[in-house]
Amino acid sequence: QVQFVESGGGLVQAGGSLRLSCAASGSPFTFGFMGWYRQAPGEQHELVANISSSGSTNYADSVKGRFTISRDNAKDTVYLQMNSLKPEDTAVYYCYVEIFLAEYWGQGTQVTVSS
Repeated sequence: QVQFVESGGGLVQAGGSLRLSCAASGSPFTFGFMGWYRQAPGEQHELVANISSSGSTNYADSVKGRFTISRDNAKDTVYLQMNSLKPEDTAVYYCYVEIFLAEYWGQGTQVTVSS
């Protein structure tokens, strides 16, 4: 019911930057939180960052000070600026949105950070 257009993933050297973008559509309801989960091979998924419709943000401890999440409500688009990337940031990043208590995930985009 929710469609995602995700972009910005790729390969970058340690210390570099990437900017993820996710545009969500297809819901008649206002999105609550929007953000990203990530999952590295053999590991559980974890919440990287999210942002509420009013601009309140949450970050995983591992990315605080390096990642910044922002949101354009008019475009239903969320952005994740990732700076000072580390090899341990390598994962598939899944954009997600919250509608009431339900979460909807995109297909994901690969982020690879080389050492």
